[in-house]
Amino acid sequence: MKKLIFLFVISISILGCKSLKDVNDLGTSSKIETKIDLTRVIDDKVPVEINPGRFTENTITYRIPKVIQGSYAVGDFGRFIDTFKAYDYKGNELEFEKVDTNTWKIFNGKQLDRITYYVNDTFDLENTDRAIPFSPGGTNISPDNYVLNLHGFIGYFDSLKNNQYTLQVTYPTEFKYATALNEIQNSITNINKAVSVFSANRYFDITDNPIMYGNIEVETFNVGDISIVLSVYSPNKVHSAKSIKETVFKMMEAQKKYLGELDSTSRYDIFLYLSDLESKTTPRGFGALEHHKSTVVVLEEQSTAEELAESMIDVVSHEFFHIVTPLSLHSEDVHYFDYANPTLSKHLWLYEGVVEYFSHHFQVYEGLINEQDFYNRIMEKVEIARYFDDDMSFITMSENVLEEPYATNYYNVYEKGALIGMCLDILIRENSKGNRSLLSVMKELSTKYGQNKPFKDDLIISELVEMTYPEIDTFFTNHIIGETPINYEEILEKVGLEYAEQPVKTDYLFIDSQPIVSMNPFSQKFYFTEAVLENSFWKAQGVLPKDVIKSIDGVKLSISNVNNVLKGVFEWKPGREIKVVLLRNEKEILIATITTQAYTNGLSIGPIKNATADQIKIRNAWLKD
Repeated sequence: MKKLIFLFVISISILGCKSLKDVNDLGTSSKIETKIDLTRVIDDKVPVEINPGRFTENTITYRIPKVIQGSYAVGDFGRFIDTFKAYDYKGNELEFEKVDTNTWKIFNGKQLDRITYYVNDTFDLENTDRAIPFSPGGTNISPDNYVLNLHGFIGYFDSLKNNQYTLQVTYPTEFKYATALNEIQNSITNINKAVSVFSANRYFDITDNPIMYGNIEVETFNVGDISIVLSVYSPNKVHSAKSIKETVFKMMEAQKKYLGELDSTSRYDIFLYLSDLESKTTPRGFGALEHHKSTVVVLEEQSTAEELAESMIDVVSHEFFHIVTPLSLHSEDVHYFDYANPTLSKHLWLYEGVVEYFSHHFQVYEGLINEQDFYNRIMEKVEIARYFDDDMSFITMSENVLEEPYATNYYNVYEKGALIGMCLDILIRENSKGNRSLLSVMKELSTKYGQNKPFKDDLIISELVEMTYPEIDTFFTNHIIGETPINYEEILEKVGLEYAEQPVKTDYLFIDSQPIVSMNPFSQKFYFTEAVLENSFWKAQGVLPKDVIKSIDGVKLSISNVNNVLKGVFEWKPGREIKVVLLRNEKEILIATITTQAYTNGLSIGPIKNATADQIKIRNAWLKD
């Protein structure tokens, strides 16, 4: 990262009042100046200052986002604002009214000089009873790490959302930092403090560009003509950016090859926060939140190197494909997003479902996984999707996802949504005799629209149908707009695949998403259920239903630790040395062995024995044989 030294930055007053106003400082035309000071934290809260320029009206409304893009849930970030104050040009406090959780109305606005307040972080509150935003969209304030999802720190004025912003961040000189936000100045003000100054074209660019400061490791590398910046915070130094770099490089190199000429950004940042589960103030919402040029990822620090690599591929590959949509292809609801009262797009099948499909399809297409592994992932999504309302219109669910009963079906966008992507891909390949694909159609639409030209929400399906084939119209009408469940067997048959009952891989804790361990509510002991006989690994160890689990790898099971212990069992991989002590009729049984792959009987996807030449041709085109 290039740093420029501007000595005059030393004279910038942190949280100071301007003594002189320019004649061109009218709020509608001036930049909104914002300041965050990481060196003046009080009670785990960061001070923020907002200087909007002069207003011509007397009543001014300032807002912190209620909902942020990509979250599809109410965040109410105004909850974390404390000690809000407004000042006139003489330093006197102005009257204001807090209208609701996220809104402040300031009176005598013509005299408004600046706003100040403190921001509390969300990570520390995740273990309380409060409904806290999903961790990757949250904020962290700690002595050695700051996760600045800026929608949690900086708000907007109703009339000035499209104004340019400057952001000045004061931070300890020993900190490293990274962001895709445009940095225009950097200076060391004294031996302990440094200042970064960033610019943003509008408020959206503030919310779309998180920053991570602290004792972090940063690795930069190129994938084609995209600069990838990987920033890692591991509180106990269990993992490093250097150790993760190769996994991310190989994955993104394959993704770039898969995308071909589609380029939407010259830089992409990955901010990885590794959560120490031993801490009581650590985030536990594992996953990632996409931004146009970056993603914030929260995962467990206790993961092994192999487990972390697998999670990074699963999570980050999904987020990176968001450069296709919504970065290059999005609706007016996304482009002109209302943070206070959003109208949501009808097309989560596109923004999340298609992206999730691409994140798995590219791996088989580019040879990172084999065909059977890909089929198994598809089958797993079919099975998980059954737990959601399969009769619910995806269009209706998307448009109303903040409300019930749609909110509880949101996760299905990653299951049935991905399957919708698969079906569209197969149908397009079949009707084009293998010459076109869902990705090629997305590229055509991206060329037509792009980052700065949104499509009309109600017209994009008809436009996509017009570009393709009548069968696509039928599929949308019945299964995405309509409420008819998809017959996946019928779609898979087009590429010479079928369902077959055979041994399928499973983990050491679940059979068809049902746990094989339960608790006796009276004795508070944990035991294996009848389903354990369907797990090949435990059956081979002689485990029987009603066997009580006394300890796992030396840790005695209790109500207080069972979630963490069994989560570890769920993450076991073949080749791991384990010791499990069981109680059967009050006698101890020791299982000391090396784990092997567990199987169960179930449905799997596999090739039809007598597939036609056309079916095989389309399948080969689909999987790049």
